[in-house]
Amino acid sequence: MKYAVIADIHANLAALEAVLTDVEKDSAIAEIWCLGDIVGYGPDPHRCIEIIEKRCSACIAGNHDWAAIDKIDSSSFNPDAAVAIEWTSRQLKTGDIHFLESLPMTLEKKSFTLAHGSPHDPIWEYILSPQDAEKSLGFFKTPNCFIGHSHSPAWFECTRSCSRHGFLQDTSIKLGKRRHLINPGSVGQPRDGIPDAAYAIYDSDAETVTLRRIPYDIAETQQRMQDAGLPEWLIGRLAEGR
Repeated sequence: MKYAVIADIHANLAALEAVLTDVEKDSAIAEIWCLGDIVGYGPDPHRCIEIIEKRCSACIAGNHDWAAIDKIDSSSFNPDAAVAIEWTSRQLKTGDIHFLESLPMTLEKKSFTLAHGSPHDPIWEYILSPQDAEKSLGFFKTPNCFIGHSHSPAWFECTRSCSRHGFLQDTSIKLGKRRHLINPGSVGQPRDGIPDAAYAIYDSDAETVTLRRIPYDIAETQQRMQDAGLPEWLIGRLAEGR
């Protein structure tokens, strides 16, 4: 069976729809798992929540999801992110708020734990280095872990220590005896220098995880952000993948 793993949509409807169109091409994909940050930054929080609630069999909370419903303080966000989260909060409907409130911090699915930031600190902590990954090993019981938050595809292979590897389009990670922490990158705001939306496909029969990169209409999202009065820096960065 196959599972699509998406993260960091950030209210980018055009990117989310492009990814879901790609997912639908593979009839073997049985479920979609979301690693959080459905909202924040982008122009379509309500519609993205509607789609995630309908299409995803599993979803966890991200820091922007909680900030949008005042479950955490956004004062540590950069100024543009804070402006965007205040705007996002005003767009949410009652059902959106209830859905975001219901999201757990972690879930276990198959051989994976799902965490937005890290198993050690699911909402806030980034896993960027082998040392970060090593610190989290004692905080999940499954062989593997999917993480988001950094917006950059990467994977960590661990025994007693961990090593970090880049994760490129259409390449596959072979799972096995070692533990893995895998970041599928961002659907709605990639930050690895590649503006295409990113997501991963987990094949539980082959025990592989494959990265997919999908072009989408960036100009459409930028125009919708412009119309909403969202910060210019957030608009410009989409085309640069940063």
